[in-house]
Order: sequence, then C-alpha cells, then structure tokens
Amino acid sequence: MNKALSMNKAFANQTRSRSVNPAYFEAVPVSLMTSLSSNEITRQPMLLIAACVGVICSSIVLPFYTMGLFVVPVTEEFGWSRTEFQLSLLFSTGIGVFTSPVIGLLIHRYGARPVALFGLVGLSLAFVVPATSTGALWQFYGAYACMALLGAGTIPVTWTTAVTANFQTHRGLALGLVLSGTGLCAVIVPPIIAYILANYGWRAGYLGLAVLPVVVAGPLVYFFFRPQDRLQGQSPEVDQPANLSGFTLAEAVTSYKFWVLLFSIFLVYIAQSGLIPNLVPALTDAGINPVAAAETMSLFGVAVITGRLVIGFCVDRFWAPGVAALAISLPIVGCLLLWSELTLLNAQIAALLLGFAAGAELDLMAFLAAKYFGARHYAKIYGFLYAALASASGIAPALFAAIYESTQSYQLGFALGAAAFSLSVVLVLLLGRYPVLPDASD
Repeated sequence: MNKALSMNKAFANQTRSRSVNPAYFEAVPVSLMTSLSSNEITRQPMLLIAACVGVICSSIVLPFYTMGLFVVPVTEEFGWSRTEFQLSLLFSTGIGVFTSPVIGLLIHRYGARPVALFGLVGLSLAFVVPATSTGALWQFYGAYACMALLGAGTIPVTWTTAVTANFQTHRGLALGLVLSGTGLCAVIVPPIIAYILANYGWRAGYLGLAVLPVVVAGPLVYFFFRPQDRLQGQSPEVDQPANLSGFTLAEAVTSYKFWVLLFSIFLVYIAQSGLIPNLVPALTDAGINPVAAAETMSLFGVAVITGRLVIGFCVDRFWAPGVAALAISLPIVGCLLLWSELTLLNAQIAALLLGFAAGAELDLMAFLAAKYFGARHYAKIYGFLYAALASASGIAPALFAAIYESTQSYQLGFALGAAAFSLSVVLVLLLGRYPVLPDASD
C-alpha cells in the first residue's frame, strides 16, 4: 500500500514538473498539428474532387475521348470522309492556341473559380449545336469551334492553377489526382454515350454530352472549387498569394527551357492525339469486333489513371524530367507493336502503354511549368504552353486520318508516333536542373 502511494506521489510530482515546462507541454501537440497540416491531400479533398470532375467535363477531354464514337454514324449519314470529320477536332482543341493564353490572363486577374463556372455553362450550350446539324460541314466545324470558345474556361490551366497555388509538398500527387479525370472520362463516358448512340442516335449522343458539364460538374465546382488564389483585400491585379515565387511570362519565354518544354509537349501530343482517336477505327478496319475495340479504349483509360497517380507520386520525389523521359519512352514500344502487326493483343498492350504516357503528359506539363518557372505567374505561362498542346491536338487526328486515306493503312501513322515520342524523350532531358526561383518581391 505504501509502495503504491509512493508511486502515485512520484507520478503526480512528475506531472506537475512537466506542467511548468511549456516546451514539454507544447512539443507533442505542435508536432502532431504540423504533421496533420502538412498533409495537403486530406486537408482539401473536395477541392481536388471538384477539379477532377471539372477535368472530366472539360472542353478538351469530352470532345477528344468521344469523337471516335461519332466517326462512323455521322460520316455515313452525311457522306463525309473520316479526314473531313476529324478536322472538327482542329476547331475544338486547335482554337485553344488562341484562347488558352487569354484564359491564363483572366485567371491571373479574376481567379480560377468564376472562369471555370462560365466555361462549364458555355460548354454545355456548345454541345447542343452539333445535334442540330443539317449536313453542312461548316456547321459541324462551327459546333466544335463553339466548344473551344464557350468552354475555354474548362481547359486544364484552370484546374491546375488552383492545385499549383494551393499545394506545395504534395503538388505532383495533387496534380495527378485532379488530372486523372482524363482517364476517368475515357473509362466512364464513352460506354454511356455509346449506349445512347445505339439506342437513340448520334444526335442524342451530343445532347447527352451537353448534360454533363452543367449537371455533373457544375454543382461540385460551384460549392467546392474555392482555391485560395487571391490576396485578401487586394486589387484584382494582385491575385496570387504573397509567398509564391517565380518568373514573369516575359522572363520565362526568354529561357531555352520554356521552348524545350513547349516543343516536347507538342511532339507528344502530335503522337497521342493522332493515335488515340484513330485506334478504334484502325481496329475495326482490321476486322476486330467493335465491342472489343471499345474495351481496348477502356484499358487506355485505366492506364491513364494509373499513370497520373504513379507519375504524380514520383515527381514529388525524383527529378521530374527523368520521370518524364521514362514515361514518354513507353509508348514507343506500343507504336512499334502496332506497326509490326495490328492484332487485338498488340492493340491492348499499346493502349496500356499509350495510356500510361497520356496519364503523365498533363501532369508533367503542369508540374514542370511550376517547377521551372514558379507559381506566381503560372496561369499565364501554362496558358502559352497549353497552346502547343492545343495546336498538336487539333492537327494530329486529321493528319493521321489523312495518312490512312492516302495509304489505306495506319502503319505510317504508327511509325510517325514512335518517332515523335522518341524526339520528345531527348528534348525533355535537356531541361536540366531545377532553377532557383525569384521571390515575389524580386
């Protein structure tokens, strides 16, 4: 009994002695709070979810991943060639060459949220236009141009600007989570639209696409996409947090790294944007069941999501250009497989490799732009880099379709894809070490 009392007394004395030492009392809570606050992903999950759904319902993703579904029914009804039809994508993503720098400036001035909301409403309205087409080719091109113009606020610069400004430690993973929306779109949306096309026709398919931006993405973006991209109480011109560092747009474009990154992006998207929309038609032309061809695109979508997350995790820990070079080298193998023999197995392997690389591209462009040029003027710099992506995405589908129509084979297109990926690998390695970014006060 005496021993127990003695132990209790000793414990009480120890506790009192600790209570007068603020360092002891504060150490555990401060450490715990620091650990919790450093986990940026769990601290802002709804922002990431809203941005991810915004990517799914964006003007670059929805038209791109669903165009292959409309090729056969639309061309058969109106008697157009595949090249003529796929030129529509030039007016969709290609116009992004002009709109993306403007969107970057608008985001820099007004913030990402209002730009995103206007873009989602505009894109829904634009998808109604092709459903009313009477067969004039210019009407269809105009419809896809409306997607680019009215839906310009939904391009990746909007969503990645929010991530870049709000995430530091886990920026790569956060970008991967948000931009995995492209893969989710490839997995989820085509089967839904294919069902609508099979049962209600291609016009209803476009109306189905029109519903997605406003009904699915709109509420999430309105309520949860609230990035801290403005200084409180400051004028609109001062729209980035004071602690962000980086180069101005004028300083960035004078650096060789800007142009190396831009041309690397251009080459990757020439290859990806030429191969993906033409993969399903290539498989069906080779006698492969359309259902099996569509399932190949689902594999592509799964690989995109995997690529987003793996690459996002890796660039937070390793030299990003090296990660990029490894990721971009994978589809070279896929292109060579398709070039050697267009079988279902080769197409499935190629889809996985292409998808993994596609999962890396937008993440890497966003991450590398922030890493080499900083977050302070990220929206404007990314907007100009995105112009290279948009021009390639607009040119490539029709280019690869034209190659098919002139040669009656996709083999030359597969070889062109392998060459473009190979050159991009070389370019991205020329980026070199990360620069020391100037402070906002510099």
